[in-house]
Formats: sequence, structure tokens, C-alpha cells
Amino acid sequence: MTYIPISPKERDAMLATVGVKSLDDLFEAVPQKHRFPKLNLPPALSEMEAASLLGEMASSNENVREHVISFLGAGAYNHYIPSVVDHILRRGEFYTAYTPYQPEISQGTLQGIFEYQSLMTNLTGMDVSNASHYDGATAAAEAVNLAYAQFRGKRKKVVVSPGLHPQYREVIRTYTQGMGVELTDKTEADLEVGPEALISQIDDNTMLVVVQYPDFFGRIYDYTKLIEAAHAKGSLVCIVANPTALVMLKTPGEMGADIVVGEAQPFGIPLWYGGPYLGFFTTKKSYVHKMAGRLVGETMDNRGQRSYVLTLTAREQHIKRERATSNICSNQGLLALGAAVYMSVLGKGGLQEVANLCYQKAHYAAEQISKIDGFGLCFAEPFFHEFALCCPKPIAEINEHLLEHGIIGGYDLGNDYPALKDHMLIAVTEMNSREEIDTFVEVLKEVAND
Repeated sequence: MTYIPISPKERDAMLATVGVKSLDDLFEAVPQKHRFPKLNLPPALSEMEAASLLGEMASSNENVREHVISFLGAGAYNHYIPSVVDHILRRGEFYTAYTPYQPEISQGTLQGIFEYQSLMTNLTGMDVSNASHYDGATAAAEAVNLAYAQFRGKRKKVVVSPGLHPQYREVIRTYTQGMGVELTDKTEADLEVGPEALISQIDDNTMLVVVQYPDFFGRIYDYTKLIEAAHAKGSLVCIVANPTALVMLKTPGEMGADIVVGEAQPFGIPLWYGGPYLGFFTTKKSYVHKMAGRLVGETMDNRGQRSYVLTLTAREQHIKRERATSNICSNQGLLALGAAVYMSVLGKGGLQEVANLCYQKAHYAAEQISKIDGFGLCFAEPFFHEFALCCPKPIAEINEHLLEHGIIGGYDLGNDYPALKDHMLIAVTEMNSREEIDTFVEVLKEVAND
């Protein structure tokens, strides 16, 4: 960021434009005693002392790599990350790079983005991918923006499945404030019914239908009929997908989805106490000009050599200005590179192995837990590596007991779905050994017998 000084005359003109006489007037709403507080800082430490103190503070945190066993998912998952991912990301030319405005000196960054986009379109079965969003929830909200722009605001309704991640629904609701958009996202809807129940909500005013695959409860549905019904009404369909599951399941592109988004954290990004994460966004070629973010393309230079360029950068500070479909003006480039490295290193076979391990271990865990009195699976639908568990006691009580044994339990579904009180969402990945699963089962037996 470049600092450009202004003259007193320019400063006064700016102040006059906003209707104040001085810079101090801008802070009138802040009480005088709080405007310029004195910082009550302790004495300075040497580098050695500071490093020791920070290390001591960090050691108080429990983490899934060293201290605890985790069965918590709900959108962020504990997967193994090959060491090469971190080694590549820490290279200075990537670690400090920003937007590749000058392609002739940014070929490495541009190629990294191009490879990421290519891998994501192959994974989702879609035509094009942008260079990422801040997280999965942001990507889902940007799908709404794309649909709104596609219909030029003439359609105002968005049908949101109750099986969509609650936090994604909240971000969509925040994004659409003031747009006059009608959201049908009632959480008290019948959670036992399948996606066909959404068909009756789709009408001529519907611009987008948003579903999750697998859904928030881990259930796997084929959305082909729903998508056909939506298309018959002229509506678009967005599928929020788990990228690891896409390696094993039918792609959203095969179902006919118009937009596929999701959280790419499972692909080489640590849990990191909740972020930063990586939102992927893919769509059909016909909607590329309504897509937020940037698109990198491959071409030939004047010497006949392969080169990479920013093919599309429809951003608000560029040519579109107020006509832009989004105010997104940055991307998670470093994390997109990490995801590309992860997918490249594992390859098709490695990704399939990870997905299969997740699936097999989750089903082993579900089978063993279901044998415990008072515990059982809440839904009969197929699942990938996450499932909802009906429990005999409050989830907070169960999780407290589990943590005493070094186990992070599942997500309390009652927090977002009152009808699912005493229901827990369990996630199992390749990182959970059979011994850990058996320990988890034994501790749950203690809970049942207590």
C-alpha cells in the first residue's frame, strides 16, 4: 500500500465534503477520555524472553496433533497434511506475493492459480473456477450474488435447504440485507424429508436453490431431480460440496448443478483455530462474467512459450466499478496454492485412498456406537464421513466427559436446530485410528452407564 500525502488545501476540501471543519470533529462520538488512551504496557522484553513467554502461552493450547483425539467436524476437518505443502507455501516468492498484476514477472503465482483452478473444475465437474474466496460461507453467499446479477434483480427468491450449514445460512442472510431478497431457510422445517420437498418451494420468482452435498448432517442425496425441477422453473442451483467427498461421489456437474462452491480447508489447510480458510467457487462457462474474483488462463507468448495471464478480473476497482456483481477484492491465493499442492502430491489415487479411509472408518465408528444402549444414528440415509448421533444425555455433559479422557466430541446440533436437542454430529477422518475409535466408543459406554 502506497501512502500519498495531501496538501492542507486538499485536506480541508475533503473535510468540507463530509461536513466537518476539522479532523477532531470526526471523533466527536468518542468520549474525550477514550480518544487517545495511554497504553498500560509492561516493560519491554528481550527477544529471548519474549520467545519463552509466547512458547509458554502456546503450550497451554490443546491441539489435535499432540494432545487430543478429535471427532469434531461441522465444516472443518482434521486431515493429514504432507510436509511438502508447508515447505512450498513458505517459499518467499509465494509467501509474500499478492495479486499478479504484472504477468511477465508473476508467472509462478499465475501458474499456481491456474493449476488450482484446473484441479477444482475437474473435481466438481464444472467448466470454470475462480481463484478462491475467503471461506466456504463467503463462496455460498457469492453464489447468491451471481444469481441476483444473472436475473438482474428481477427474481428475488432464494430457496435454502435446512440441511445447509447454519453458519453459511447466516452469512447469506447478512450478504442479502437490503437487496430485497426472500430467503426460505426455516430451520424448523421437517429434517426427515429429502430434497424433493424443496421442489414445492420453487416458483417463477426463484433465482437460486442452495443445497449441501453431503448435507450438514452428513447425509448423501442425489440432487438430479431437484435440479431438473429448478431448471424447469428457470432457476439456478448451487451445491455446497465437501471436496473430499467429491473424490468418491457423483460430481455436482453430473447432476446438472449451475454453481458448485464449498470449503477447501480439507485440502492441505490446518484447522488453525478457525481460519484463515479457502472458499472454492466453480460454475458453468455461461456464467463466468457474473462470477466474482479472478480467472487465470494459459496462452502462448510472442516467442511461442507457454505463459499465464489474468484472463478475467471483473472486480469493482477495475472496469466494472458500480456494475460489479461483488465487492470481493482479494482472494486466498496462498491457501489456494496449498490446496493445489495437496491435490497434486496425493494425486488421484491418494485422494481416493483418503476418501475411502474416511468413509470406512466413519462407518466402523457408527456401527460400534450404535451398539451402545441409548445411542443410535438419527438418519437412515447414506453418509460419507460424518453422521448425526442420537444421545441419551445433554451433549455438553457428554463432551465434558470425553474431554476428561483427551477426546474432543462432536458438534451439538441443538445449538442450531432446537428439534435436535441431545443430538451430536460426529466426524471421522483418516487421522482417527481404529484404537482411537475404540477408545471413543468405550468412553461413550461410560456415559451410557453413568
